[in-house]
Amino acid sequence: MSRKDSIDSLFLKKPVAPASSASKSGDRVRTGAISAMGSSLHEMAENAKQASKLQQQLAEGEAVISIEPASIDTSKIVDRIPIEVDPAFDALVESIAEHGQQVPILVRPNPQAPGRFQIAYGRRRLKAAEKLGRPVRAIVRNLSDSQLYVAQGRENLDRKDLSFIEKAFFAKNLEDDGCDRPTIIAALVSDKADVSRYVAIARQVPQDLVRLIGPAPKAGRARWMTLVEHLASPAKLDTAHELLAGFAEERLESDARFDALLRALSEPRKKERAKSSDLWKTPHGKRAARVEAREGKTTIIFEEKVVPAFGQFVSTKLDQLYREFQELNGNGEER
Repeated sequence: MSRKDSIDSLFLKKPVAPASSASKSGDRVRTGAISAMGSSLHEMAENAKQASKLQQQLAEGEAVISIEPASIDTSKIVDRIPIEVDPAFDALVESIAEHGQQVPILVRPNPQAPGRFQIAYGRRRLKAAEKLGRPVRAIVRNLSDSQLYVAQGRENLDRKDLSFIEKAFFAKNLEDDGCDRPTIIAALVSDKADVSRYVAIARQVPQDLVRLIGPAPKAGRARWMTLVEHLASPAKLDTAHELLAGFAEERLESDARFDALLRALSEPRKKERAKSSDLWKTPHGKRAARVEAREGKTTIIFEEKVVPAFGQFVSTKLDQLYREFQELNGNGEER
């Protein structure tokens, strides 16, 4: 029985078939009040049975019901990194629009918000239903926090669409929420050593930078560790943010962003000795220029969006700046 039919049976009186003329003549005529009372008592008993059955179905997770997406809250433990370019999600929306939602999502009653639900897994299907403006089909189960996290992790692993860095941050987020290691191990279907590696890497990569990169499904542990080593340098960390901002404007997919970033940060070290860079910031803390010295040449690159026309202004002051430089350096001559 669908949720709608179950609820209808709770509140709507079923029509009673008219009795035959023979039965009318044989039965003793009851007063309107007694008849209404008998009907109401029978209806209340039936409603109680239906309500009990529906409650049992929801408690055991047997019923697949339709729920409005707006009444479903996210899990407090994030396991996915949102991405801007996701062809697979677009295909999912098209599939549900054409064939309907074939696989229900799993939710639990939200313990902090009566009348609302909290999702365990199926966020992409929920998002697709929301985009299509239709209810989402869901199984409702009473789950503890630990059961919710394990169900969340197991479903993702069964579908094989959590990347390495998503697993790493899922483990870290679970630990930060106070979950013990056995729960994290069960959620990731992993062992103690792997969970320790996940958490260690997640704590070394800035979360804002990971959001800019995306899930990078093709990048495994070894490549993320290489990236972590590069990001230990403050200069390279600044460079990474600048590069990723440009990649976002170009709408590169996540794996392409990761590959381009790793290549840019993995330049031969012999060049690093002949190269130095520094940033100049405005009094308000905005990065406005980058000074680079490489192979006997120094370049100043101004950010026109931050300090428009300032580079041209500086160029008109070069004679004056050079005279000041000569005075400070004993009126040194050009070589």
